[in-house]
Amino acid sequence: MESKTARFTVLLDPRKKKAFEKLCASQDLTPSQVVRQLMRGYLEEHDVDYLNEALEDEPKKG
Repeated sequence: MESKTARFTVLLDPRKKKAFEKLCASQDLTPSQVVRQLMRGYLEEHDVDYLNEALEDEPKKG
């Protein structure tokens, strides 16, 4: 699991948001959990190694 978090704002149709939240709740998941799962899957599908990517804001080690 990731140790730090960052805010990601998404604008969407209110009806889609409500339906998404209802579906997530029916599966005992939060919308954030599902979005994180979707993002990880998308990154893996495109062979993006996000775990070893250095963040621009992180101090360089060494």
